[in-house]
Amino acid sequence: MPPARDLIASAAAALKDRIDEVNRLNVFPVPDGDTGTNMSLTMDAVMSAVSALPADASLGETCHAVTHGSLMGARGNSGVILSQILRGMCEGLDDAESPDSALLATALERSATVAYQAVRRPVEGTMLTVIKDCAAEATRASRDGVGADRALERVATAAFESVKNTPELLPVLKENGVVDAGGYGLALLVEGFVAAALGHKITVADVSSSAADLAHVRPVDDWSDSEYLYCTEFLLFGDQVDRNALGDYVAAVGGSELVVGDAGSYKVHVHTNDPGAVLTHVTAFGEVAEVHINNMRRQQAQRDASLRSESESPTPPKPLGIVAVAAGAGFRDILISLGADEVVSGGQTMNPSTQDLVDAVDRVNALKVIILPNNKNIVLAAGAAASVANKPVGVVPTRSIPQAFSALLANDGTDDLDRLVAEMTEAAVTVRTGEITTAVKAAKGKTGEISEGQVIGIVDDEEIEAVGDNVKDVSLQTARAMIGDETETLTLFAGEDLGDDDLALIARSFEAEFPQLVVETHRGDQPLYPLVMSVE
Repeated sequence: MPPARDLIASAAAALKDRIDEVNRLNVFPVPDGDTGTNMSLTMDAVMSAVSALPADASLGETCHAVTHGSLMGARGNSGVILSQILRGMCEGLDDAESPDSALLATALERSATVAYQAVRRPVEGTMLTVIKDCAAEATRASRDGVGADRALERVATAAFESVKNTPELLPVLKENGVVDAGGYGLALLVEGFVAAALGHKITVADVSSSAADLAHVRPVDDWSDSEYLYCTEFLLFGDQVDRNALGDYVAAVGGSELVVGDAGSYKVHVHTNDPGAVLTHVTAFGEVAEVHINNMRRQQAQRDASLRSESESPTPPKPLGIVAVAAGAGFRDILISLGADEVVSGGQTMNPSTQDLVDAVDRVNALKVIILPNNKNIVLAAGAAASVANKPVGVVPTRSIPQAFSALLANDGTDDLDRLVAEMTEAAVTVRTGEITTAVKAAKGKTGEISEGQVIGIVDDEEIEAVGDNVKDVSLQTARAMIGDETETLTLFAGEDLGDDDLALIARSFEAEFPQLVVETHRGDQPLYPLVMSVE
């Protein structure tokens, strides 16, 4: 199974990819920020805490970082509850070394228990129900004696089945024809985690409404700002804090109250008319930090205006759009800057499904779409997506992200799909790509014996051209195999595990080795591959 940080990163990316869709589902009368945004901000804090750990951090250390990061960075009701779901999961894992279906059941059962305990008045048909149903399915899987992989698949499916049932438990959802936003966000996190754990995407029915269906969604109008106007949240630090007394106080002065945490660190969330009085009162308990106060009346008005504008003035579709596949925030940003409309999270060990690509095509507001798969293992899925999409779709069979960059630069904006696919394909194949990664097992290659854990350099997704013990030396060896007489530019893309200082050091060594070339550096922030490079 991949490292825990990779699983967490995949979960966070799965949510972030559909953050707008989750936000649009948020129809609750309390305009407590956007659910998808709040959950994603909470996961950003988790990723920041986990990324600060050393590469060889234990599961226990990772769990501590997840628990602390989610508590410190929790935003809104959904973010605070998510932090407790993660906390319970980490308590259930308890630094285990050999994950199996029984451990998964224990962790999810603890997760559900902690989450329900955090809410004074739990409401079914929300993310609480989803985590409870996931735990129940994990328990059944454990009793059935299935392996960990199969149990994870069953849990992912159960998450989406639970989300689909939320309108039956919560009338406000049924009235608006949507599923619960927080539950859907949680299911996306589960899907991303499981996808990375199993090395592929879990194919589940899309439980969200289509973009057209969402156009009519409005927050219900029975929220009264005469009750509580301000959403107030803050951190409270103090060894002498009485959590029960703190919870009783915020419940007495407001609504939607949540007090979570322990050992002197607490996250407080409450809706109130007098946030100043709340903050003054709690400073007697300890030190206050990270204060966020939002006027919910203004949040509601802004959201209504935005949705009204979207429905009244729909943007006409453009002639042609682009869907690309990538893993890594840096790669994503570059692709979008070059004209990609949708970037589907995926790549090596995390291949998106045909349905994922079809969904991305549907989200692009264009009459025709081109897909850039950017990995040889995704080309067939892209072709399948093109064959079933409800609009004309072409596939440029790019096998790497650098090839996609070259293809996008060849896009002249015309809507002649066949001609443009041919021209972009021609541009893509002129790019050679080198990828530096670590061997996951012993093997034999053209360079000789390869030991597990050695650094290897792969050219054009096929040949292992270099083997060594560090990224810098292997990168140079790999580049020598790629560079020809007509090469002019060498571009380096740093992965998430390669710091800026190391990137600069490698770039200087390349400039010294190849003074005739222009050496450029960018952050790709891709997982698994500390360095990707291209020559043109």
